[in-house]
Amino acid sequence: MPEALDTLLNFASALAAGLLIGAERGWQGRNADDSKLVAGIRTFALSSLLGAFAMLLGEHFSVIAWAAIFAGFTLLVVASYFAELKRLGDMGMTSEVALLITFLLGSLAMAGYAGLAAAGAVAVALLLSLKQSLHGALQRLTEAELSGALKLLFISLVLLPALPNQGYGPWQVFNPYVIWWMVVLIASIGFVAYVAIRLVGMRQGLLITALLGSVVSSTAMTVTLARLAAGRNLHAVLACGLLTTSALMFPRILLEVGLVNSSLLPQLFWPLGVATLVYAGGALLHFWRAGTENEDAAEPPLNNPFELGPALRFTALLALILFLVEGAQHWLGDVGVYLVALLSGLADVDAITLSLARSAQGELDGQVAVQGIFLAALSNSLVKALLVALIGGRKLALMTVPVMAAGMLAGATVLLLL
Repeated sequence: MPEALDTLLNFASALAAGLLIGAERGWQGRNADDSKLVAGIRTFALSSLLGAFAMLLGEHFSVIAWAAIFAGFTLLVVASYFAELKRLGDMGMTSEVALLITFLLGSLAMAGYAGLAAAGAVAVALLLSLKQSLHGALQRLTEAELSGALKLLFISLVLLPALPNQGYGPWQVFNPYVIWWMVVLIASIGFVAYVAIRLVGMRQGLLITALLGSVVSSTAMTVTLARLAAGRNLHAVLACGLLTTSALMFPRILLEVGLVNSSLLPQLFWPLGVATLVYAGGALLHFWRAGTENEDAAEPPLNNPFELGPALRFTALLALILFLVEGAQHWLGDVGVYLVALLSGLADVDAITLSLARSAQGELDGQVAVQGIFLAALSNSLVKALLVALIGGRKLALMTVPVMAAGMLAGATVLLLL
């Protein structure tokens, strides 16, 4: 009895999978003449049941029985496709492929993998239902975006696994796999931000631009927003955007540290969290003061964030910083690490953050790594404040720089008290 019950449940799972896929196909062709439908809900349900019966026969006789039934069903589907092609001239074969998959899902359910068959049926039905969305996305896709996506896939799925995961050079500091994994991390974050910007639209407001663009580069967004102050009465809105894009640097640092060395998070969370709250408070104040300011700013020039050149330059910078951190610690002790952190933060906070977090897994003391990361964030904030003052002008600087200074001072105070 238990075996018979399992068989019935497997048949029910096969039937459910066929009904689900058939329901989607039937709904897509609900306005078409029944005589023009390749297959409807009943055909898909029967196809799944046929796959279940074929698997049952294969278990009792041999796999040849299942293969023969599947071959015959495939010939039937192929004949149906050519008849449809001759009658209507439609070269699409989505329904025919879905029929073959449904047969296989029915066989899978009868083989005892009912859960996997159900998941496969849901995935197939979802993919079939997204026809318009997927086609529309492909039409909107540019050559640069497609190329960027393929490059990202190449460096993460093809190149990364092929790299050796061992140290080379002085102090074994150069690990090709680890270095390139960090490059993939930064490139992925930037590309996701670019996709988000494309989906939301750049003209939805300066605040949305600051939120999304800061993930690509908060320093680049600082320059972009500061330039918009010239000749426009947008100081409150721009100050809100500048503080927002600078505030998001701190959660990004926490994210990178958490992915590389989560043991440092407890010491970094409160200093950077307090700095984030101060920045966010200033941003909310300026957002409230913005009032009726017109957001007439032009679209910020954000391009595809993934290109092979920048990725390779980041690799070189990261490798250099890793070497400098280890060398400074070896020759100068903790003072050398702090010096490298300050200098690196002037240009880029991500590379030194990843380098110190990685080095803290080895000989570098965790407290030194935490203080070095905070120093890099401090020096990067000073650079942003200087850019706002030089590009945005005195009024914009007075609205943002004091908040930045208060945020970093509060964060430093918390760090010293921990």
